[in-house]
Amino acid sequence: MENKMLTLEKFEEAAEVVKRVTQETKLVYSDFYSNQTGNKVYLKPENMQFTGAYKLRGAYYKLSTLTEEERSRGLITASAGNHAQGVAYAAKCYGAKAVIVMPTTTPLIKVNRTKSYGAEVVLYGDVYDEACEHAYELAKENGYTFIHPFDDLAVATGQGTIAMEIFKELPLVDYILVPIGGGGLATGVSALAKLLNPKIKVIGVEPAGANCMQESIKEGKVVTLPHVNTIADGTAVKTPGSNIFPYVSKNLDGIITIEDEELVVAFLDMVENHKMIVENSGLLTVAALKHLDVKGKKVVSILSGGNMDVITMSSVVQQGLIKRDRIFTVSVLLPDKPGELSRVADVIAKQSGNVIKLEHNQFVSINRNAAVELRITLEAFGTEHKNQIIKALEENKYQPKVVRTNI
Repeated sequence: MENKMLTLEKFEEAAEVVKRVTQETKLVYSDFYSNQTGNKVYLKPENMQFTGAYKLRGAYYKLSTLTEEERSRGLITASAGNHAQGVAYAAKCYGAKAVIVMPTTTPLIKVNRTKSYGAEVVLYGDVYDEACEHAYELAKENGYTFIHPFDDLAVATGQGTIAMEIFKELPLVDYILVPIGGGGLATGVSALAKLLNPKIKVIGVEPAGANCMQESIKEGKVVTLPHVNTIADGTAVKTPGSNIFPYVSKNLDGIITIEDEELVVAFLDMVENHKMIVENSGLLTVAALKHLDVKGKKVVSILSGGNMDVITMSSVVQQGLIKRDRIFTVSVLLPDKPGELSRVADVIAKQSGNVIKLEHNQFVSINRNAAVELRITLEAFGTEHKNQIIKALEENKYQPKVVRTNI
């Protein structure tokens, strides 16, 4: 079955099969990113799928290709969360048992949602690769049918149905940006895109701290990274798929890597401008837009998922505000005398700064009358407003120093 996948016939078959379980995720034109980049940018919001990610496509199509006997033995997979939910939901549709091995670092929302579909969850290892190794062991011990999250051509064919939908809505698309973890999504999307239009450019996007596909393509063979380090947990993979590697190497037109800091800012932009929650791995293609050195092109960014726990969301929002100078902290030295705090507050108020935290340290100097330290954490409208507040403090002889913000 595997060698018959990734053909136009199979993609068409998969597109019909996945309609049973997927929601329509029509392209969203982005004025914000179009204005920023000089291109016509469209978002493919797979974060709006029922399970919160595109992974249901590949999982459900893969299960449709199995025999009844293979499904009845029970299914097992390893996943950082989104494939887990896809397999769990697909197994529920087919009435099959599902066991999911997830890294211990998986966000709670993904663990709970996977369980909600009736799957048995086993937490093991710090990263996907360790969880996957354990899943293979359990499959061997119990006779389960293993459903690989990305190194499976049937799964990749299911994921590639995204490209079919993009072309139906935007036949003249020039660029498709696709996130890469292990490479299944990139395999399916790039293979079908090239079948439909050999001139289209498909660019893969990886976290800089987990760029296993980039390194593998550079070496001309599958390589394993010594470690991965990224907030994009859904794409934190050490080793890309060996079965899908030849297809990615052939069909991808390049790979862009993204630093974690860029994802933090991208999350804030997405929330404020499109009112959408997109997980860090799903934001890779959004952050990559500014790295694409073209103008006047029709570009589609695939938002692969939106499963993010509230605690992570809160942390990312805070860090995004700090990086955009919307929250900052200054340290000023002032005499320990009545009324000094009020004077500083008055200077800030006149500049429309909003104080959200104060820290008063009387022990910064031996002579308290000469100087005590006041650390002020403020809200501002951005870098220009921040500089305006700092200038006002300087003009009032407070000698402000910008320090690290901890909120």
